[in-house]
Amino acid sequence: MRRRRLRRRLVRVLLIALGAAALAPAAHAAAPVAISAVDTSGYPQIRVTVVTPTGGTAPRLTENGRSVTGFRAANLGREKSVVLAVDRSQSMRGGSLAAATAAARAFVAEKAPGDRIEVLAFGNAVDALDRFSSVPADADSALAGLTTDRRAGTALWDTVVRAARALRRDVAPGHVIVLVTDGRDVSSAATLADAIRAAEGARAAVYTIGIESRDFTPAPLRQLASATGGRFVEATSTSELTAIYHSIAQTLTRTWQLRYLTAARPGERLRLDVSLRRGGSAARTVALGNVPAVAPVRPSLLPASDWRSGTSALAVSAAVGLLVLAALLVVFASSGADRLSSRLAPHLDQKQARARKAARRNRPSLLRRFFVSTEAAFANIRQFRALQRLLTRADLPLLAAELLYLCVGVGVAVGLLSAVAGAPGAISLLAMVVGGVAPVFWVSAKARTRIKAFDNQLPDLLITIAASLKAGHSFRHAIQAVVDEGAEPAAKEFRRVLNETRLGRPMDDALGEMAERIGSKNLTFVLNAVSIQRQIGGSLAGLFEMVAETVRQRQQFARKIRGLTAMGRMSAYVLVGLPVVLGLALTALNPAYMQPLWHSPTGHELLGAGLSMLAAGALILKKIVSFRG
Repeated sequence: MRRRRLRRRLVRVLLIALGAAALAPAAHAAAPVAISAVDTSGYPQIRVTVVTPTGGTAPRLTENGRSVTGFRAANLGREKSVVLAVDRSQSMRGGSLAAATAAARAFVAEKAPGDRIEVLAFGNAVDALDRFSSVPADADSALAGLTTDRRAGTALWDTVVRAARALRRDVAPGHVIVLVTDGRDVSSAATLADAIRAAEGARAAVYTIGIESRDFTPAPLRQLASATGGRFVEATSTSELTAIYHSIAQTLTRTWQLRYLTAARPGERLRLDVSLRRGGSAARTVALGNVPAVAPVRPSLLPASDWRSGTSALAVSAAVGLLVLAALLVVFASSGADRLSSRLAPHLDQKQARARKAARRNRPSLLRRFFVSTEAAFANIRQFRALQRLLTRADLPLLAAELLYLCVGVGVAVGLLSAVAGAPGAISLLAMVVGGVAPVFWVSAKARTRIKAFDNQLPDLLITIAASLKAGHSFRHAIQAVVDEGAEPAAKEFRRVLNETRLGRPMDDALGEMAERIGSKNLTFVLNAVSIQRQIGGSLAGLFEMVAETVRQRQQFARKIRGLTAMGRMSAYVLVGLPVVLGLALTALNPAYMQPLWHSPTGHELLGAGLSMLAAGALILKKIVSFRG
């Protein structure tokens, strides 16, 4: 008898599978367009789930007779993230769990190349067997080791909430939860309403598979699938699961999720119509009565408030009007004062008028006073003084306070742009930091370029000074020859030294400050040699010739070292840049292959570890090829 029952069951399953395969094209051709669910929980974003006869092109959408433009359409059969939840409670022990696992592994093997799957096993509690991965072997190995839970209980709704939480952090265009169970919920902390709300918040369609058993209750599973735009399928035994999984995969290829921002207000009714270019349409009417006034589509930097209400619109209009009025008052007040002064000028004493005009011209502006007060407040901070010294070496007419506020402004602007573009909070913070330090790096590069130019001119300048001294001229006249015949930046710096000596400053002090201002090690070496010569005596012209030859040899030796280490530096550039270039190239050639790296927590951890190792390797390579003479 047992063999006969088993034989009849196998024949029935085979006939069902053959019939489904034979009738699939006809069923798809005859299947009408249907709106399976409309989610308004993310208002003002509306999510419409549509099932079409074929998944070729996205359907067109109209709201209250007006065509909706700019909506995002995602086909659930192409690129999506799937949470596969398998019941491993004690009621599934034995062959039931083995059959469910085998059917799930067959479903994983048939997945689309761009799909990413995470496996959950639930019994008394929920266990994550792996994380989202586009490699079928990861999910297959997780399912292969699935065993029955030792504790009694079935946590259905906790599983849906856990799956929705994982999908909420995922950026794939489609989100799907496939849940198979043979029982009812008995050990969840969440409720059915919580599960539906979590799935809607994650934009996830839930496909539930119920296996007939003694404790099986299909009504909650059917309600969960209907509310989220999924589908409920009932199986008489676990032997039918493979065919059911296959039918769900076929349904996903014909299912579209359409998301758009509605212009309707709370309390209004929406008539949504979807249609296909080749015929077929469907319609549904929904009410926006039980939605919040404004619910942000994604976390925003601005506070969530009802900006669309009449009071808020009036307040914003009043604020804008006051700002415009204040600007106009400032403009007219300044122009009125100028007109009044021009009319009174002929009747006033000309000397008094010129004195007032000069005082007004010399009066610092409000912005200038703000910068000067900042300079005074941070004058004793070492980093602030280093910033001002860097600006002096770069020969930029800026105050350290101006550069500081420029860094703050650029950082805030870059951070706001990245946040408006939809970048995650960590990326926006990183962009803000990079934008804030970019002006400092630019000033530093400009300072290094100027120091290098001065060092290249230094040997020729020393030869010029030595020639002037041999001709019988004084040291001051020799420096004047450098100013007259030299090029920038050396001529400018020595001109400043001469101007300071004309004002009464000693020559040694002026030259010492020039060395500190420029930051050239070679110039410091020259000034130390001159200082020693003045103490012990000797020919100053001969000293300059000897020092010029020494500086030239130092520069030649540095160039030789740089040439010998060129291969090592190029190897460092290649080793550091190759992973970055290769990653960008693979992303451009096959985005689906690289998506887990860019859009998953594990991928982010790997990126952080890789960048840290690249930074450490770059520092080691720089230490190897650098030479400090």
